[in-house]
Amino acid sequence: MSKVVNTAAEAVADIASGSRLAVGGFGLCGIPDALIAAIADGDATDLEVFSNNCGVDDYGLGILLRAHRIARVTASYVGENKEFARQYLAGELEVELTPQGTLAERLRAGGTGIPAFYTPAGVGTPIAEGGLPWRYNPDGSIAVASPPKATAVFGGRTYVLEEAITADFALVHADYGDTEGNLVFNKTAMNFNPLAAMAGRITIAQVENLVEPGDIDPAHVHLPGVFVARVVHTGPQEKRIEKRTVSGGTK
Repeated sequence: MSKVVNTAAEAVADIASGSRLAVGGFGLCGIPDALIAAIADGDATDLEVFSNNCGVDDYGLGILLRAHRIARVTASYVGENKEFARQYLAGELEVELTPQGTLAERLRAGGTGIPAFYTPAGVGTPIAEGGLPWRYNPDGSIAVASPPKATAVFGGRTYVLEEAITADFALVHADYGDTEGNLVFNKTAMNFNPLAAMAGRITIAQVENLVEPGDIDPAHVHLPGVFVARVVHTGPQEKRIEKRTVSGGTK
């Protein structure tokens, strides 16, 4: 049965205020920009987002952030968004920073039904011991701090317990998708897109190229359609550069 919907707006129409969103992409590579823009055109607010990063000021999740539509973010890299830093330090945004590999595994665990797992990442730091500022007060004092996490020793080494992530919706971008939701991601877009897709109870995929079932070699499918509820054909994606650098040249 076809999972194709006609427009990005139709695909995200039931995302309500307070929804939890797992959002794919790595930097500005492979982010579901059309789906994010469609949410921005709606009225959903107080969103909780799980994503490697939060876009930049004028693109991707940065659009929702700038409009104060995001209440909480769990991410591992936020260095290229000035508005993100401003809202966080002003006490307008709750932020849970987590190691990148831990974030990836929390999403994967959520998608595979594993409620929690132990990892050595963060042992002996505030990641495990608690006290990281999740939200500031306007005066700069800490309003909400991270709680301590359980630890255990295996084979003589200490590990910290991390809980899986599940979301109400997942938004992902794929290079190819068929009408049954089987997806193929392009290069770096493989980072976080399949994991986010697995963690969502309702996964929505925007695809650059929409094909019929059987047109994708099963051996080349990166994410099977069982994880995907909706597919929208958005066409070629603009390739944005997160941070442009050029050489100084030679004299």
